[in-house]
Amino acid sequence: MEMDYEKIRAEARTAEIKAIQKQKIKYLSISVIVILAVLLVWQLAVQFELVSTRFFDSPIAVIQRIIEKISSKKPDGGLLHQHIWASAKVVWFGFLLAAVIGIPLGLFMGWYHLCDRIIRPLFEIIRPIPSLAWIPIVILLLGIGVEARSVIIFTGCFVATVLNTYTGIRSTNQTLINVAKTCGASNFQTFVKIGIPSAMPMIFAGLKTSMGSAWGTIVAAEMLASSNGLGYMIQMGRSFGEVSLIMAGIIVIGILGFISSGLVSLVESVVLKWRPKK
Repeated sequence: MEMDYEKIRAEARTAEIKAIQKQKIKYLSISVIVILAVLLVWQLAVQFELVSTRFFDSPIAVIQRIIEKISSKKPDGGLLHQHIWASAKVVWFGFLLAAVIGIPLGLFMGWYHLCDRIIRPLFEIIRPIPSLAWIPIVILLLGIGVEARSVIIFTGCFVATVLNTYTGIRSTNQTLINVAKTCGASNFQTFVKIGIPSAMPMIFAGLKTSMGSAWGTIVAAEMLASSNGLGYMIQMGRSFGEVSLIMAGIIVIGILGFISSGLVSLVESVVLKWRPKK
């Protein structure tokens, strides 16, 4: 009887895994079809001159320019992989710095009322300031090197990271907190074993938002304060009137942003493996 029960459980689990995989394949297929449809409409719109090639180039021309930039430094003086490395290095450094500082700050603000009352007023003053507003000050202090751009990325990621972390730990189930305290757990033990795990889904939501903000900010930062990177490449495309180069930079940034978010999601699936799979 026990053997039959274990067999039924194993078969049910196998069927569940197959259903999840089938659903993932279905959604992936839909995503691919949508992307191909958009590319087709884009190509036809340019080919039949529904839009001006002066402002909008075809996807084929953009792909050709991306391939050319792998081996050609014209007109911006750098190869594609050099621009990618320059931008990715800045994005990830600023993003990780915001995570290292923002997550603990959000956790302590959300859990300890004294910390919240001390830091929250200053944070609320800084929060509405757009990250691009810091560019002139950062350039004056640090120049236009990697450090300066990383600080600009940090300012773009920091607020989202803190807010999501703060919201996550403030949403901790009060019943769980009461049970922990009833069992004799100290406030710090409750914070570590109940508060932080409860906040993790919101923390990763904030990290994904921050990653998107980082790639959005890097373009403006490199257009204004850089001599390399994808934002700089886009700026040079504008200066030389090469629409395909501008759109190539935009497409590459979109792909890199997608990959970066995927890496964050991969870490999330490992850290939060206790969550039920959807």
